[in-house]
Amino acid sequence: MTDTKTNPDEAIDLLIIIASTRPGRVGLPVGEWITGIAEAHGGFTVRVADLATINLPFMNEPVHPVKKQYMFDHTKAWSETVEAADAYLFVMPEYNNSMTAPLKNAIDYLSQEWGYKPVGFVSYGGVSGGLRAVQQVKGTVAALKMTAVSEAVTIPSVANFVHDGLFAPEERVTTAANTMLGQVRRWAIALKPLRVGEI
Repeated sequence: MTDTKTNPDEAIDLLIIIASTRPGRVGLPVGEWITGIAEAHGGFTVRVADLATINLPFMNEPVHPVKKQYMFDHTKAWSETVEAADAYLFVMPEYNNSMTAPLKNAIDYLSQEWGYKPVGFVSYGGVSGGLRAVQQVKGTVAALKMTAVSEAVTIPSVANFVHDGLFAPEERVTTAANTMLGQVRRWAIALKPLRVGEI
């Protein structure tokens, strides 16, 4: 198997989106942990979008996002952030068997910016580890021509691994993260011709 992460000609811009905005969330320490793993991987330029600090209002653009005719500065800034990325990681909890409302809102703000890019999932929660939320969001990203990477990071009983604001998982979780990142990078490279209109 060829290791593509050492290819200096492929700079993959990875945007990590932290989906929880709840005060006291564990999403921030989990997001900080996966950011460190992604930076250590060596195959990415890593950026983080924390929806708690971006604070997008519920979709208020008068024109359908497919036309990219944005009125508001917050939408234009979000569009630039998302469009610049080659790939995404969603760091996401499960609320009532579903994704968070802020994540769905952030996705729905845009259309063309997401297309032909891979997305990996770092999900967490109780017994299920957020799996039901991931299954739901896969339908949404497919509608936007994104490729959901099958390898994922699933963290059940996440509260057991957060101490003093730091997430310290079992080794298997770190192994899963590196496997997922490798696949996200491969898909980003494979899909690049579609993003630049070469196919």
